[in-house]
Amino acid sequence: MKFLYYIYQVCIVLPILLVITILTALITIAGCTLGSAHFWGYYPGKIWSRLVCFFLLIRVKVNGKENIKGKTSYVFVANHQGSFDIFLIYGYLGRNFKWMMKKGIRKIPFVGKACAEAGHIFVDRSGPRKVLETIQKTKATLTEGTSVVVFPEGARSFSGHMGYFKKGAFQLADDLQLAVVPLTIDGSFDILPRTGKWIHRHNMILTIHKPIPPKGKGTKNIQEILEESYKEIESSIPQKHKGMVLNPDQD
Repeated sequence: MKFLYYIYQVCIVLPILLVITILTALITIAGCTLGSAHFWGYYPGKIWSRLVCFFLLIRVKVNGKENIKGKTSYVFVANHQGSFDIFLIYGYLGRNFKWMMKKGIRKIPFVGKACAEAGHIFVDRSGPRKVLETIQKTKATLTEGTSVVVFPEGARSFSGHMGYFKKGAFQLADDLQLAVVPLTIDGSFDILPRTGKWIHRHNMILTIHKPIPPKGKGTKNIQEILEESYKEIESSIPQKHKGMVLNPDQD
């Protein structure tokens, strides 16, 4: 069955996904240029992500949708198991949001331009001034119930385990006094490990935990929410992936 699934990927799914990815990027670029980036920067990507999972026969389950309220801005933080984290969150979180992503994505043909037009935030760590500019742009984005999604590990896992969390997302939440919502991703690593070359059929689960409101303001608040978020995310990870494993390229 695995061999048949590999043939299906290459002969049927890959051409389809290539076409719908380019179409999604073009629709996003045109929509954001002529209309509202709030709408066109989110819904085409949401549909694209669901189509990817549909054509690859990947089932998705979402737990905890009742934990988030409409028209409320949040800072969502998630573990980063693999490439399919993008499709899981974009397609099934059910919230209009912007990604905080590596600036290298801007160079990907069609996709980079679409992300820029959609208002997603490219993180530039080349110097303190660039970091400050990134934070200011993110603050301006968090309006009208729009949220931001961050992978605080900063890089995909090599093992399925979580690495350490960087403080950037929690600093942003502290500055704006927004609640942090931990998200647990399970199954993405089994579909396509970072070092893998083939997609494996596997279910994915997205667990939306209860928002963690600010407990104050400043360094203590940032550290407490970071630690609480880490524990919440890890609580819904299968036993085989529990425990921190340092990721060599997080820095």
